[in-house]
Amino acid sequence: MQRMSNKMKNMRAALLFFLVAVISLSVSAQNVAVTGTVTDKTGETVIGASVVEKGNAGNGTITDIDGNFSLNVPANATLVFSYVGMKSQEIALKGKTKVDIVMEDDAQALEEVVVIGYGTVQKKDLTGSVASVSAKQLESIPVSSASEALQGKMAGVQITTTEGSPDADIKIRVRGGGSLSQDNSPLYIVDGFPVSSISDIAPTDIQSVDVLKDASSTAIYGARGANGVIIITTKSGAEGKTQVNFGASYGFRNVIKQVGVLDPYEFSLYQYELDQSGTSYGAYKDLEIYKSKEGSNWQDQLFG
Repeated sequence: MQRMSNKMKNMRAALLFFLVAVISLSVSAQNVAVTGTVTDKTGETVIGASVVEKGNAGNGTITDIDGNFSLNVPANATLVFSYVGMKSQEIALKGKTKVDIVMEDDAQALEEVVVIGYGTVQKKDLTGSVASVSAKQLESIPVSSASEALQGKMAGVQITTTEGSPDADIKIRVRGGGSLSQDNSPLYIVDGFPVSSISDIAPTDIQSVDVLKDASSTAIYGARGANGVIIITTKSGAEGKTQVNFGASYGFRNVIKQVGVLDPYEFSLYQYELDQSGTSYGAYKDLEIYKSKEGSNWQDQLFG
């Protein structure tokens, strides 16, 4: 009888433990009403932000005009917040019923926008031939003009200098030359306005450079875009704290080695010895006259 009594006590204890576990599971599985507000870094409310229970895409909502939301989810659920142009965030509730979050801009997603003529398009939807260079790619290049900063940055765009001096004119050709008698320069568009040259634009003032290289540019700009179109967007003011940037660089250009050349006397003497007739340079004694003549080193003229 005593053994039976002990067994009954053990069974009752096990049953009680089981009932407590079932009750705790049912309580944890109950849904709770979660509310909160979604804002950005400036404190403005985000309208239409998506709030979804992780693992249950059918249970979700969006924020209202004041950035508020309300959603019934399990007490131990995780909420996923997302909005176009902002980084997605996951918040584990852990019993909380009030959640206020601040969403950050997704700079990488915003940069995937390419300028095409009078509008913009996402890179994944782009079908034409467009080359782009951002401000980050230009800021580390110590050059004096925007044309020099673009050298070697875009396929199908050839940039050459007419001479070796630092202030030499720079020629830009998109897909090579298309005419033997006419100008092959592309059309330059700076902040929506056509200009004749971009040599006077500082590279530090440029936000982005987009080059239209195919026939789609002629559909927008007509015959002026036959040699390609270079669209430059300069930097503008932005919200936030006042920020001052300063950059400086120093450099020099020098020819490493020149080919040795003859002075006027040495050249005349060399030609006198080659002249079999002896009439082209006069008498041998007259060659002394060339010692007083100042010659020209054409390498200096060529390299500046």
